[in-house]
Parts: sequence; structure tokens; C-alpha cells
Amino acid sequence: MARWLPRSTTRWDRISLFRRRRSSVIILVVLVVLFVLFAPYVWPFLYNFGDWVRQTNPWSEQYQVQQDFVSTKDELDCLYGRTLPATLATATDPPAVADLIPNHVHFIFGLSNPYEDPRVGTFNFISYLAVRSAVVGIRAEKISLHYTYLADPPVPEPNKNPYSNHWVHRLKDDITLVYHSPQEMEALKNEPGAHWQAAHVSDILRLKLLREQGGIYLDIDAFGLRPFTDLLRSPRDIIMGHEGGNRGGLCNAIMVARKNSTFIDRWTSEYNNVDLSHEWNFHSVILPKRLQLQNPDDICALPPSTFFWPTWTWHHVQWMHEPLTRQQARQWTAEIDRNGGSLFGEQLAYHAWSQMAWDRFLSKLTPEMVRTRDTRFNLLVRRFLHDDVGTAWQ
Repeated sequence: MARWLPRSTTRWDRISLFRRRRSSVIILVVLVVLFVLFAPYVWPFLYNFGDWVRQTNPWSEQYQVQQDFVSTKDELDCLYGRTLPATLATATDPPAVADLIPNHVHFIFGLSNPYEDPRVGTFNFISYLAVRSAVVGIRAEKISLHYTYLADPPVPEPNKNPYSNHWVHRLKDDITLVYHSPQEMEALKNEPGAHWQAAHVSDILRLKLLREQGGIYLDIDAFGLRPFTDLLRSPRDIIMGHEGGNRGGLCNAIMVARKNSTFIDRWTSEYNNVDLSHEWNFHSVILPKRLQLQNPDDICALPPSTFFWPTWTWHHVQWMHEPLTRQQARQWTAEIDRNGGSLFGEQLAYHAWSQMAWDRFLSKLTPEMVRTRDTRFNLLVRRFLHDDVGTAWQ
């Protein structure tokens, strides 16, 4: 009996262990099935929560970016057209008068094909508003939309039916379409076959356009709020705005430049022999700031409030899109009227930071929402809507 008990106990332990394992497997399978079923509903919440934690924790760089600042004299001189040429022939000679920078706005869209990668999206309502801002806000003399793919619905071929996109079609009287082939875009890379994001190809293309033609460059989520009159008179060959209250970079999402800018030549040369597949914003934001510190006479640097305030931080994006009370809406409407179309006196444009704001706010906007729901963003862009753009366009 003493010899039998241990063996019997071991046998029942094994059966119990097998049953526990089988139950664990069943529970695991049920959990996996439930996760698959409910993932589409739970994942957006988890993603937003994780993004909120990442951006608002006490160690986040957002607190440096959104810190308060005071505009410097040099920045204000640049903004209001008081900057003098870097060198004069003699102390008694009047400053040389530079040619005006052309009031020609360039946009870039559709370098990647949404037929192959739907995530890149098509030219949409926000894109339409940005282009309209160049018409109504900046009062541009010419607007060029540079593209490779614009068709909607998307098709495999480049330059196929760009006006099939109804937003592009609505803008046809305001814009000049400029086609750039995939081969041309591939040639902009510093080595054939390099795996660059479309944003990096766009970085090179915008510098090339400004160097060859001059004018104003706007990202497709940037909104010109007032004419750039004083900036176009600048004796400096390029004007850029600081990104963030800490002035950590000069952002290339909005730029004003004269043809044959030496600063752009110097900047473009820094793209040689660089693998951009391992970076995001060094060459587009950090590097121009370094070049400005090394060559201050070649560039006019604006205060953060002119182009890039509010910033891309979680709280700033929330501030732009949060619902306003009736009293707040009246106050901000009066402030925008007083500033000629801007939230602040020093603001000429607003960059909407679609990478941070798209899922939370921008993707949900429709013409009717912009017209009827009072947020600071909607109050800024409402006047850019055509009268006939309404429910049928959503």
C-alpha cells in the first residue's frame, strides 16, 4: 500500500496538470478571439492613450517646444521688413535694393501613389483649404501644385486624370498643376534606389523649386493667413520661422526664398552622401538652424509665432481644436478680425501639424463642421471655403 499511494498520487497529479493546461489553452484561445473581434474598437483608444502618455509625461520634450518666448529685435526686424542688407558698399551709400521675391506659392502633393499604399491618402478637404488659404489669405499672384499622383480614385499610372479628384477640380481656376515624373523624383535621391520616405524627396524638391523659381513654399497642411508683403521685400535670400519656443530648429514646412539663394545652395549640399532612411527631421529642421548660426547674414529668422505657433505638442493641438463657448468664439473672432486674419499680431501663417493632429481632429472635419462648429482652427480657416462647398462635398 505504501508503495502504491505515491504512484497513484503521481498519476492523478498528471491528469490534473493536463486538465489545467487544457483549460489554460482554451482561455488563451478565447482571449485571442476576443482580442481579434474587439481590436478595431479598442486599438484607437489604446493608441491615443499611449500617444498621450508619450507626449505629456514629465520628461517629454514637448515642454521645451511649447515654452513661452519673447521675440527678439532681429526677428521682428525680419518680420516687419526692417532688416538691412548684410554688407553695404560704404557707410554713406544707401542700401542696395534687392529684387522682390515673387508672390508665387508652391505646394507639393502626391509623390507616393495611394493605389499602392492607401495610407498616403488622396488630396483631401484639408489640402483644399490650404491651397485656398494661398488665394484668400496670402493673395498669391500664382499658385503651383507640384504632383506625381492626384487621381481619385487612385490608379497605377502617374499623371492620370488629376482633375478626377473633386477637390483639385474645384481649385482648377486658382492653380497651375506641375507634373513631376517618378523618374524625376528618383533622380533627386543622392543614390539610386535609396529607400527614402516621400517626405524626404519632397524636402529636396522644395529647395530645388525655390532655388530655380523663388517664391513661397507651403506644406499641404499649412495655411497662409495674411499677405507676406514685408517678407517679399527682404534683402535676405531666404526667410524661415523658428519651430518651438525653445528655437530648437528652423522648419522647412513654410519658407520664403529668392532665386539662387546661397543659403539653399549650402543647405542642399548637406544632402550629399546622406542616408535619410535613418532620420526624420534633422535635415529639414535642425540642420537649417545650425546653418543659420554659422551664416546669420544669409537668412532672416522669424519668431516662432509667425509660422509655427501653436506648436505640434499635444496640448497646443488640443487648444486649436477644442470647442469654444459662444463668448470665447466672439472674443476670438474679434481678435482674428483685429489681426487681419490671424490669432496673434505676429502670425502670418499656421502649420496644422497633420502628423500629430490628423487622427484626433483633422480627419474628422467636413465643410459643414468648419462652418458651424467654433474652434480656433475653424475660425481661422472658415473664410477659405467656397460658398458652394457644402454637404455634397463631404
